[in-house]
Amino acid sequence: MTSELPLGREVAYPRAYDPSLLFPIPRAQGRAALGLGDGALPFAGHDRWHAYELSWLDGRGRPVVETATFLVPAGSPNLVESKSLKLYLNSLNGSRFDGRDEVRARIVADLSAAAGAPVAVEFGLPPVDAGDGAMPGAPVPVSLDDLDVECDEYDAPNPALLSASDDEVVDEVLHSALLKSNCPVTGQPDWASIRIAVRGPRIDRAGLLRYLVSFREHAGFHEQCVEQVFVDLMARCRPQALSLEARYTRRGGLDINPWRATPGLAPPPAARDPRQ
Repeated sequence: MTSELPLGREVAYPRAYDPSLLFPIPRAQGRAALGLGDGALPFAGHDRWHAYELSWLDGRGRPVVETATFLVPAGSPNLVESKSLKLYLNSLNGSRFDGRDEVRARIVADLSAAAGAPVAVEFGLPPVDAGDGAMPGAPVPVSLDDLDVECDEYDAPNPALLSASDDEVVDEVLHSALLKSNCPVTGQPDWASIRIAVRGPRIDRAGLLRYLVSFREHAGFHEQCVEQVFVDLMARCRPQALSLEARYTRRGGLDINPWRATPGLAPPPAARDPRQ
């Protein structure tokens, strides 16, 4: 019967501001599986969120619409589950605030409390770039996506597919738009492009592409997937310097862009893919 189908069913969204909707997840849970204990992390980085659906009521009850960028440090104890963030932002829709500064201050305080570290919040979004991994002053990116490679592993990331040459040291940027994993909460697909800037032994490109494709049916949070790529590349390919950023496409009015790099490297300029 049509009444039994989930399509069209009403979802109860919050009608009043409610920071308790934010659901923090300890990063230690995912990092333990990567062999990262309580010591210093082997990477620096952040998670840059883009919020496309942000609204509240002003002091006279008139709706205000905005977009926003949230920057969560990778060193924070917790990541914030994306659906809970969506519900939290929805809780602002019917609430009155005296002005933009009050809204921003509330979001900063609430996200910082959930993450366990200071979160930067700014209204507005970064620009859209070409989505090919090109950045000023960096080597021209090499796309992996047209390689004539047979792929047959999809269920779990397989670091054994990664290797690097001991005979050549390079400074290069590799790029792919074929990264996909699944949300561990909803099972829905998460699509991303990934940019890998590396200095060190030349990474076997065919193996790297097969490795990225092996995430295809893997259930993992965006942040954890990027950290696994970082850890596996460091262990298997021994780069002297590594910087990687994944740009995930939007779900529920949000996209996430985790960046991880060997300490001391500058973050990439904030930007969005055409798919975002």
